[in-house]
Amino acid sequence: MGCSKNLIDSERLLYRLKEKGYTVSHDSEVPDGEYVVVNTCGFIADAKEESIQLLLELAEKKHEGMIGKIIVMGCLSERYKKELPEMMPEIDQWYGKFDWKNFVESLPEKSFRKTAKEWERTLTTPPHSAFLKISEGCNRFCSFCAIPLITGRHTSRPIEEILEETRSLVDKGVKEFNIIAQDLSSYGTDLYGKHSLAILIDKMADIEGVEWIRLHYAYPSDFPEDILEVMARRENVCKYLDIALQHIADPVLSNMRRHIDGKDTIKLLDKIREKVPGIKIRTTLMVGFPGETEEAFQELLAFVKSQKFDRMGAFSYSEEEDTFAAKNLEDSIEDDIKQQRLDQLMTLQEEIALEKAEGMVGMEIKLIVDELDGDVRVCRSQWDSPEVDCVYYVNNTDAVPGDFIIAVITSAKSPFDFEAKEIHKA
Repeated sequence: MGCSKNLIDSERLLYRLKEKGYTVSHDSEVPDGEYVVVNTCGFIADAKEESIQLLLELAEKKHEGMIGKIIVMGCLSERYKKELPEMMPEIDQWYGKFDWKNFVESLPEKSFRKTAKEWERTLTTPPHSAFLKISEGCNRFCSFCAIPLITGRHTSRPIEEILEETRSLVDKGVKEFNIIAQDLSSYGTDLYGKHSLAILIDKMADIEGVEWIRLHYAYPSDFPEDILEVMARRENVCKYLDIALQHIADPVLSNMRRHIDGKDTIKLLDKIREKVPGIKIRTTLMVGFPGETEEAFQELLAFVKSQKFDRMGAFSYSEEEDTFAAKNLEDSIEDDIKQQRLDQLMTLQEEIALEKAEGMVGMEIKLIVDELDGDVRVCRSQWDSPEVDCVYYVNNTDAVPGDFIIAVITSAKSPFDFEAKEIHKA
C-alpha cells in the first residue's frame, strides 16, 4: 500500500524471502499463501482507511480458511503500534516501518540463504525502470504532516552505497532511475555536512547504462540550487522536477510551517526555469488548510494560472492527529468548501494541461517503451514519471519494453494521453 518508498521496502522483503527459500508473489489478486504480508500506508486519512479495509478483508479470508497467517508492516503499524493489535486480534504479527526484517528472521529456512546486502531487492516494476530511495525520514516538521512522526529524522544513504546499488540495477537491465526520498533537498546534509544531491546525481550520471535519472520530492525551502547545473549539463538527467509547494499565500504557508514565503517560492521557480531550459515541473498543492481565506484561495488560483505547471496534483486538508496543526490550528473550513476549492483548482489545471498538450502536437520526442497493448506500444517521455504522468501510444513500431524510440506526437487525446508515430530507434 502507499507510495513508491513503501514499494522499495516491499521489494527488499521479497528478495529476502526468496533467498530464504520461499515462493513469493507480489500484489496477488487472489491471496492464498501460507503468509500474507501487507505493507501499510499511514500518511493521510484515505490511505489509512484503505489499509484498514484491506486488513479486514484479509481477516475474513483467513476466517474462511483461504489464507494462513496475516503479517502487517509499514507506516500505519509503525504509527499505531499500540492501538492496532488491540483493535484487530485477527492479525498474527505486527511490524513497523523499520523492523520488518525480524519477520524474515522468524521464519524457518527452506533453503540455503546468502547474506543480503541492505539494498538488494526483487523489482516489481518493469525491468527497465526502478525507483531508488536515497534517504529516509524528514526534519522539516510541516504542521500538517505526520511523516516525521512515522519515519523519524532525515537519514541519508552513503553515496558509494547508492552507486553500488545503481550499478547492480544496471546489470539487471534497469535504464531509468526515479530518485525518491521524503526530502531530496536535504540529501547529504546529515552525512557530509552539506547539500550533496548534485554530487550524487553527477556521479550516477557517469555510470554506463544509466539512461534517465528523474528527481522526485524536492522541498522548496533551502533548495540545493547546484543540482540545476547538473540537470542542465547532463543529458541523462531528465529535465523534470517534482517539488511540492503546497500553497502560495503567505498566511497559509506560515500556518503550514513551510519556512518559505510566496515571493521566494516564485523566485525559486523562475531560477529553476532559467537554469534548466525546457524543464517540466510537477507540484502538489493543498486547499482548505486552516487560515485559507477566500482571498488566499484566489491567490492560489492566480498563482497556478500564471505558473502553468506542467504536472500538478492537489488534495484537500485532512487533520492528522498529533501534528502541530491538529494540536494548534482549528480545522474550521467546511468539507463542502474544501471540495469546491479542490474541484475549481483541478479544473483550472486540466485546462492548462490540455493547452500544453495540444501545443506539443508535431513535436519530436524521445520515448521509452513501457509495455505492449496489442499492437500498440505504451510509452513515456523524460517528462513523465511512471503511473502519475502522461503516456504516449505508438502503433507503428516493433520496439519492445525498455527500448527507446524517437517519435513525433500526432495528437493529444486528452491532457494526459498522446498518440505518436515512430520516426526511428533512439
